Amino acid sequence: MKHTTGIHHISAIVGHPQENIDFYAGVLGLRLLKKTVNFDDPGTYHLYFGNEQGSPGTIMTFFPWPDARPGRIGSGQVGVTTFVIPPGSLSFWEGRLAKFDVHYEKQVRFGETSLHFADPHGLLLELTERGEGPDSKWSFGGVPARHAIKGFGGAILFSAAPDKTAHVLENVMGLARFGAEGDFIRFRANGDLGQIIDLKQTPLPMGRMGAGVVHHIAWRADDYNDHEAWRERVGQAGYHVTPVIDRQYFNAIYFREYGGILFEIATDPPGFLRDESFDELGSKLLLPPWLEPKRTEIEDILVPAEVRVLEEDKA
Repeated sequence: MKHTTGIHHISAIVGHPQENIDFYAGVLGLRLLKKTVNFDDPGTYHLYFGNEQGSPGTIMTFFPWPDARPGRIGSGQVGVTTFVIPPGSLSFWEGRLAKFDVHYEKQVRFGETSLHFADPHGLLLELTERGEGPDSKWSFGGVPARHAIKGFGGAILFSAAPDKTAHVLENVMGLARFGAEGDFIRFRANGDLGQIIDLKQTPLPMGRMGAGVVHHIAWRADDYNDHEAWRERVGQAGYHVTPVIDRQYFNAIYFREYGGILFEIATDPPGFLRDESFDELGSKLLLPPWLEPKRTEIEDILVPAEVRVLEEDKA
C-alpha cells in the first residue's frame, strides 16, 4: 500500500486577478510565490500563493478570468478548502475578517472550531487552529508571522458517489479512515499539513465550473520515481491516468475519481526556487521557455495585477 503524505496544492477558478491578489495576499497574508500563465491558455494568469517558500501542503493556485461567469459549488468538487493557523490565533482572524468586512460563521466539526467564509468570488474557505506542521515565517500587511496561515489543514470533498470516493481515498491514495460525525467521514494522511480530508456523505447537485469553484486537488509524490510508481498504481486500480506533464515547478499526472472529483498527483521537486531567488519570488511574470518568444504578446493580453498593502492596513 502506498500512502500520500497529503495535499500538494489546490487550484481554483476565480475572477479579476487584482481582487484575487488583494484577498489572498492582502487580507489572508499569503505570499505570492509565482506569477506565471496557464500553460494551456497563455492569455490567463496562473497565480501561486503559499508560505514563505511555497512548501508542498501550503500552495493555493488560481486561474483568474476577469469576466468569468460564476460557477456552482456541488458534487464532483472540493467544496471547502481548509487552512490551518497556529493555536491561539482564532481571535486574531475573527478581528481581521471583520476589519475587511468578510462575513464569517463559526462552525464546529470533529471537535474543531473553524471560521467559515467565502473569498470575493465565492470560493468557500475555513480557518482552524492546529499545532501540527511548521509555522509560516511569512508576514505581510497586518498579518504577523505568529498568526500567519501555516498551509492547508485539508479539504471537504463533495462527491457524487461518496462510497467510491472513500474507496479511492483509502485504497488508492492510502489515507486512513479516522472517524465519522454527522454527515462527514474524516480521513487522514500521514503528513503534518494538508493531511485531513472530510468527505460529505450526502451528494449535492452536480457542481459547475466557473469563478469561485475549485478545479482540482493535487496530492503529494515524494520525488520523480515515487511519481512514476503512483502513475502505475492509479492505472492498475482501473482509473484512466494522464501521461506525466511538466508543470515547471512540479511534474503532474491527473485522473478523475468515480465521484467526479479531478485528482492530480504532483511531485515535491523541483519547487519554486528553480527560476527565482527566495527574495524575488512572485515579483515578475515568468514564462516557460516555449512561451518566452511570445512574451510581448502575452503581456499585452494580461490585466496588470500586483501585491499591495491594503488601505485598511495602512491606517
